[in-house]
Amino acid sequence: MEYLESEKSGVCIFCEPPSACPDRERLILHRSRHVFVLLNRYPYAVGHLMVAPYAHCAQFEELEPEVHSDLIGRIADGARILEGTFRCNGLNIGANIGTAAGAGFPEHLHFHVVPRWRDDTNFMAVIGETRVIPKHLDSVFEELAPKFQELPAS
Repeated sequence: MEYLESEKSGVCIFCEPPSACPDRERLILHRSRHVFVLLNRYPYAVGHLMVAPYAHCAQFEELEPEVHSDLIGRIADGARILEGTFRCNGLNIGANIGTAAGAGFPEHLHFHVVPRWRDDTNFMAVIGETRVIPKHLDSVFEELAPKFQELPAS
């Protein structure tokens, strides 16, 4: 509800310069040469990650090959870390490209890595239109941050 009721600034959340706000405050877990990994402030599930290139680009095919490689590598790292940390039974990995596909920030490509557990969807999401997030975002960050710090920077 916080997100739905908040004023939208129109500023791309993925383009804020690093000096504007500390990475911890922005929930950024890892920075590599071409992309960064952050927690989704309004997650679908505990540990919901987003992986975005620094380049403000809407289409995957417009990115340089080295950015593709870095992007896919960090998605794989995120998947591995989430599986090891939260013992999830599966993952949803994908991107909503374009407004018609449901992209909240259609001008800046980003991928979601969402941990899933058996029977994690129930009447709350279907009937109550409510998500149940059993862990506070700050504790999730503290749990994941050391594991992402172990990754190489590039």
